[in-house]
Amino acid sequence: MDSPAPRKRKRSSDAVSPQPHGQDDGEDTDFKLAMLASINPDKSQDVLLDYLLAYNGSLEAASNALNAPDAGSPARKRSAATGYQSSLASFAKVNGEGTESPRPRKQLTRKGQTLHLYTPEDIENHTPCSIIHNFLPSADADRLLWELLDEVPSFRRDVFQLFERTVESPHSMGFYVDTPHDVQQQKDQYAYNGSYISHVRQSRPEMLKVSELVRDAVNDEIARRRRDFNDGRKLKFQSAEEWRPNTSFVNCYDGGKESVGYHTDELTYLGPRAVIGSLSLGVAREFRVRKTVPSEESSAADTSGQIAIHLPHNSLLVMHAEMQEEWKHAITPAQAIDPHPLAGNKRLNITYRCYKSYMQPRYTPQCKCNVPCTLRCVQKQKASRGRYMWMCNRNYTPGEKGCAFFEWALFDEDGRPPWAEGYKGNVNVPVGLREDDVGSPARP
Repeated sequence: MDSPAPRKRKRSSDAVSPQPHGQDDGEDTDFKLAMLASINPDKSQDVLLDYLLAYNGSLEAASNALNAPDAGSPARKRSAATGYQSSLASFAKVNGEGTESPRPRKQLTRKGQTLHLYTPEDIENHTPCSIIHNFLPSADADRLLWELLDEVPSFRRDVFQLFERTVESPHSMGFYVDTPHDVQQQKDQYAYNGSYISHVRQSRPEMLKVSELVRDAVNDEIARRRRDFNDGRKLKFQSAEEWRPNTSFVNCYDGGKESVGYHTDELTYLGPRAVIGSLSLGVAREFRVRKTVPSEESSAADTSGQIAIHLPHNSLLVMHAEMQEEWKHAITPAQAIDPHPLAGNKRLNITYRCYKSYMQPRYTPQCKCNVPCTLRCVQKQKASRGRYMWMCNRNYTPGEKGCAFFEWALFDEDGRPPWAEGYKGNVNVPVGLREDDVGSPARP
């Protein structure tokens, strides 16, 4: 394979205009300008400021005027999925030394609204993700795409039980591991949605080649995020080990109607604070994320404002360690798509994952159904938010009811369980308590 070209954090072209935001006169001018820039990426800051002044600082009135039919020359026809956005970073708070702060000072999402982000700077400042456009040399991306397109006809749609109804996923997928030994082990020991699976594949040659490049890029992004966003520190429960992908789910969205609803990725075999590298190929689609907040704080934080990240062909999105515990993500249906010259109406994405050796099901708890438990993280309850638990997941298998098994998990500061080498002691306890205060849960 050719040596990869330098990865550039590029901007796309041809904007998609989000829906206008409502009036928000309590906000400062920088915030209002940032919102207008998101809605009107073809207008300069001077023009946006003129409109704000003309309408006495009313964000809603200025937005309506900017989008009126007679508001200057109409923009040219816009693409269905990708676009350029004036960077919100230009409105970031400036510190006393004259440099931009690493994060914007305002939460820009609002209930019922969708904020569209395109530039790498805006994506990493407003979400727990980072993006690299044109990740592979074009010839390598095409070879990988052709390899996956050959696999697509044999992909499956997940079938699972939800509220005693059997439902089918609105897209197809293939599950891959890197060695023949791993294929057999997955079939014999690993459970998903409360049942064992037989449709496990060995990673294809191009997938394995690209996996090495993804590994290097993701580790670089992890280090950069710690440096730029967390003062060089890792998060509690985040692994200190190198991220080494050994498993992947390949999703296929054939046409604009195929999608996946808001969800978090399963942590059972990844462990806490998982990082995932997602490589998009083919048709560009919107990847939407939404922060989850405790129900007690719904009046103070946005519970349904969405952020849309536009994922063009050959882009690598890194979902960082904050993602699965604090956010949900989705691929929503698209009213229109721009066909890709090789993939047609299909979007494929490879989600490279690092399954931990110490999270194998031979070590983790089993429920009363004799099935490996699922690892989950509390998201909605303020008192226990961020705590991990083992639960029965058998009720997702059609025809099964599952059991009521529950157990608080034990993890140290690096996300290692008690049976892992180097375990330092449990810190998966309510804020302000020690392990001795709550005791260790009984194993089944």
